[in-house]
Amino acid sequence: MAQERNTDIVKCPVCLWDFEATIINSHLDSCLQQSELNDQIQETDRNIDDTAPPCKKTRISSTEAGSAFELNNANSKKLALETCAPEAKESRGGDPHSSTVFPLFQKSKPTSSRESDSKIFFSSKPGNLGKTTTGTESVMNNKGMKRSTPNDKMTLIYSPNPGSANGTPNLAQPTQTGTLDKLFDSKPLAEKMRPNTLEYYFGQNKVLGENTMLRSLVETHDIPSLLLWGPPGCGKTTLAHIIASNSKNSSNSRFVALSATSASTSDVREVIKQSQNELRLFKRKTILFIDEIHRFNKSQQDTFLPHVECGTITLIGATTENPSFQVNAALLSRCSVIVLEKLSVEAMETILIRAVHSLGIRVLGEEEDVVGSLDSSSSSEPQVYIEQKAVRTIAHLCDGDARTGLNGLQLAVQTRINAAKLGHLKLEKTSQTILIEEDHVKEGLQRSHILYDKAGEEHYNCISALHKSMRGSDENASLYWLGRMLEGGEDPLYVARRLVRFASEDVGMADPMALTQAVSAFQASHFIGMPECEVILAQCVVYLARAPKSVDVYKAYDNVKACLRTHKGPLPSVPLHLRNAPTKLMKDLGYAKGYKYNPAFSEPVEQDYLPEELKGIHFFTYAANN
Repeated sequence: MAQERNTDIVKCPVCLWDFEATIINSHLDSCLQQSELNDQIQETDRNIDDTAPPCKKTRISSTEAGSAFELNNANSKKLALETCAPEAKESRGGDPHSSTVFPLFQKSKPTSSRESDSKIFFSSKPGNLGKTTTGTESVMNNKGMKRSTPNDKMTLIYSPNPGSANGTPNLAQPTQTGTLDKLFDSKPLAEKMRPNTLEYYFGQNKVLGENTMLRSLVETHDIPSLLLWGPPGCGKTTLAHIIASNSKNSSNSRFVALSATSASTSDVREVIKQSQNELRLFKRKTILFIDEIHRFNKSQQDTFLPHVECGTITLIGATTENPSFQVNAALLSRCSVIVLEKLSVEAMETILIRAVHSLGIRVLGEEEDVVGSLDSSSSSEPQVYIEQKAVRTIAHLCDGDARTGLNGLQLAVQTRINAAKLGHLKLEKTSQTILIEEDHVKEGLQRSHILYDKAGEEHYNCISALHKSMRGSDENASLYWLGRMLEGGEDPLYVARRLVRFASEDVGMADPMALTQAVSAFQASHFIGMPECEVILAQCVVYLARAPKSVDVYKAYDNVKACLRTHKGPLPSVPLHLRNAPTKLMKDLGYAKGYKYNPAFSEPVEQDYLPEELKGIHFFTYAANN
């Protein structure tokens, strides 16, 4: 049995040779050392200028290689590792047992600077700029999986322009550090372009500009509990990621992220329990980020209250809904509300230009000669260009939503590249350039991205704007807000009901036909629905906006309600002469006694219709404080 164990053969995962199990450990130590030596020699060889005369590398003899490790069995195989001169690389081949260098370590030198540049891996961190991968870092198993070589396609990731003093890229000029490979992986471009520093966080200068309170707190890692409120794509989650990135550089804090769409109360309690241990044992605070915090109901939000109060966690919540309606008042009082605005067109252009440069796409100005500016190089990969007005069009169409803009850009570029691959696209000038024009981005974003939430803040904002525009007799603005609601997906019957209310509240007796118009519009919208009822609602809106306005009825009834609320003591009884007397007993009690039937008189009748206590009150001029 001992002899059988000694004859077990194991394949070395580095050199792929077979060795006995008793000596594999000692062999691996020396084999790995030799692999590192080969990598260093070949790295030096890549740095030698192509015009310099060839320089032979140090040759390691088989005797020297054999002395690097000792074999305990006379029947074991000896491994001879050596590197050869550059001029001998092309002659390698044949049986690996007869070759002095294994194909695993063979690395052909790039034939041109363009080919060499295409194999460089740039890290997104400035400290890693210019570092290359050796191709030997992939994991291998004991079945002899081959490692990736430098000939494999490698990805170029956007990095700051090293020529600038503060690391800020020159967004006006195209960079050569990008690649289109990132367009075709699983992540959306908006996620890949999410910045980790405030340096690339654009569009929120009011709250995160230079010398602002929040910026100083983020930079000093002293974050209070916050509620980030803003429309989709304005940078709420990105700001949380920047805070997370800063917390990693700080030893006294940790960052935990949860989403209210998937997390439960038990998940929150588990994080809080860990936070208590971290604070007690390591004096390290926990920053808990809850995305879409408005999805938690009021009882779930109560879970945070005592722990935010005592400082166990620092809560950062992100929401697109008004915190006044969707967040507990108690939790709201313990957090600072940061209002993030919709991104401006200028900020969106900056974000899109940064993404375009990170992909290695060149931007053509509006006044440039597009055809004359195209690069006609003989590279096997086509160069992609995009018109500057196409970028500006995306910035306008995305309606301040950076996520929509970046993903729209990705869709436009992917569509053009795939069309070229399938042969559906005739490439410009020597078949090496792809041009993305304004029409191509409009095809991906066929209409403006309208921010509207039928059950949220924007719902009430728009209906208020419509109501006040009609009250101000501005038919132009009234039509705009009507279109904003209907195009955003609002229920047309909801709008029609509001128009019926407006007809009595604001037009009233100045034009009694307004109510008839509004009710007819409601019925017609109910009959035919969208989109045919758009013009019916538009007609009613214009009619109400043009109609004369009178709020006498509205104010008079409000005065009646005020009178009833402010009356002291029991409400006065109905006068006897105004009461109905259907029975003999009621007549005997004086009900309806002395009532004057108005149609029986040819002249106006003098008669009191209010209780004695309210005699003399005129509700059209009534003031509650009287």
